[in-house]
Amino acid sequence: MELDDIKYDLLYKVNSPADLKRLSMSQLPLYCAELRRYIIEECSKNPGHLASSLGTIELTVAIHYVYDLPNDKLVWDVGHQAYAHKIITSRRDLFPTNRKLGGISGFPRMAESEYDSFGAGHSSTSISAAYGLAQAAELQGKDNHVIAVIGDGAMTGGLAFEGLNNAGDKRNGKLLVIFNDNEMAIDQATGALDGYLARMSTSKFYNGFKRGLWRILSHIPPVLRFCQTVGNAIKQGLLKNSNLFESFNFRYFGQLDGHNVEELVRMLRALKDIDEPKLLHVITTKGKGYTPAEDNQSVWHAPGRFNPETGERIPSATAAARYQDVFGVTLLELARQNDKIVGITPAMPSGCSLNIMMREMPERCFDVGIAEGHAVTFSAGLAAGGMHPVCNIYSSFMQRAYDNVIHDVALQNLPVTFCIDRGGLVGEDGATHHGAFDLAYFSCIPNMIVAAPMDELELRNMLYTATTTPSPYAIRYPRGCGIGVQWQNATFETIPTGKGRKIKSGKDLVVLSIGTAGNFATEAIAKVEAENKFSIAHYDLRFAKPLDEQLLLEVCAGFDKVITVEDGVLRGGVGEAVNKFLYNHGFSGKVQSLGIEDKFIEHGTPAELYAMCGYDAEGIEQRIKQMLQ
Repeated sequence: MELDDIKYDLLYKVNSPADLKRLSMSQLPLYCAELRRYIIEECSKNPGHLASSLGTIELTVAIHYVYDLPNDKLVWDVGHQAYAHKIITSRRDLFPTNRKLGGISGFPRMAESEYDSFGAGHSSTSISAAYGLAQAAELQGKDNHVIAVIGDGAMTGGLAFEGLNNAGDKRNGKLLVIFNDNEMAIDQATGALDGYLARMSTSKFYNGFKRGLWRILSHIPPVLRFCQTVGNAIKQGLLKNSNLFESFNFRYFGQLDGHNVEELVRMLRALKDIDEPKLLHVITTKGKGYTPAEDNQSVWHAPGRFNPETGERIPSATAAARYQDVFGVTLLELARQNDKIVGITPAMPSGCSLNIMMREMPERCFDVGIAEGHAVTFSAGLAAGGMHPVCNIYSSFMQRAYDNVIHDVALQNLPVTFCIDRGGLVGEDGATHHGAFDLAYFSCIPNMIVAAPMDELELRNMLYTATTTPSPYAIRYPRGCGIGVQWQNATFETIPTGKGRKIKSGKDLVVLSIGTAGNFATEAIAKVEAENKFSIAHYDLRFAKPLDEQLLLEVCAGFDKVITVEDGVLRGGVGEAVNKFLYNHGFSGKVQSLGIEDKFIEHGTPAELYAMCGYDAEGIEQRIKQMLQ
């Protein structure tokens, strides 16, 4: 059905799950079609995570049709699957504000709605959280159901299996795990588990036999249990003991067509009466119902603005390279020169641009699935074996591997290069995705070098330097595009460890910046000097650890007014370390630090958030003027 053929006959009649329940079963497919059109149209104007939510529309409608939310609890994994859920739960009219400053979050958020039972921005958390909710209800004598929806590659995360292991041992009968199997994370799912699931889904005789029985008998729970037992016995024979989920004491039901809303409703109604932990395996298509998204699921995971009629994406106006592409192109060049270099990413090859090297050297690139801790320890093993791994993980996801960084890499002083993408405020994804803490949490680790480039060329040279350094080395850089400096094919230059650089001389005040926030400082200084007769110095620290002590001693001797600027938390951050060094060396002037205060920052455009935190160009300009006046 074409978008233009879908009219909004039902969409605006459903303002809550109670309204949805008033629809007849035969009306549900039409409502799903209208919901799909609405999400496509809104995301074309206000970008978000499109393909994942398109793939869960029928499943979401069925859950809300059968269960009594918010009394029953629904926990989403990888929360960008939940747009339909938000629209059904009284947020349709707020959906145009999705991911905008002051608007609703792009992810489930407990503070936003009673229907959001648990917040979700990272993956593989749903089963553990849902099990906790189920146990809390049991301990309080409540009789509500708890549903966890896990998908988009999240089942590859070790935490998901920790949750299954614990929940299966307790056997809480009110817990249902729905495995939304679309064979995708952001990119194509990888690993042995994906192969196992593929074998299950392609066993034609087994699946045909099972679906036929369940379609007829799933509304009778005792017969359903019998069918499931017989189906598993057949599967054991056909697939040679591949019944993984049953081994965790979960009753397994699947696979179901995740886009047949009526069949899903019948199955969910039947499962409510089965008093054991249950896992329902549904097969869906990421991007379902929108041909461009189905044809290129990775790109349409978060496509930006687009023409909903033609599927033509509307490109960004900037001509500068993305920092992730500077990483990807540079790493390939270095790998051509050094056969010890290998690339590792936890399910983000296109997101971090490791796919550039993958296309030419697939045998030296490893997508380990959504398993950040494993990515780090695997990198440590590669380094111990004589290779030089370059492990690329988003800043907020690296938090999940912190023990591995300390115990497996730093403690053993292994030469692993960590490329920390999405450092600083990332914008519309909000608090779950901001890379606010990396400068602080890496800088307190012994043996770790922590660097942050101010532009594309510095990133290129830092990556070169890191891959020739025999110790742990972290490079953090932001989401988005650079400032347009020439970097491609530039001769590689080593950046001495712990050495900053002078951007500009001055005498009245000095700005010490680290990373790309230094570009805001450059702009602010130029404006102040153009309006006044002040002379302002600017230094790019380059390294959060080790700090350039010679540079700081020069500052200590030559200035009595210092401003530090960083795109990260102030508590434990670079400004705090600079402040300590200066006062330990007799500095008697004033130091003011700009960065992220001790609070979580919500979603909005990066420009809005930099301004809100006071370290965009205008904020730095105002602080300079205040100190000088």
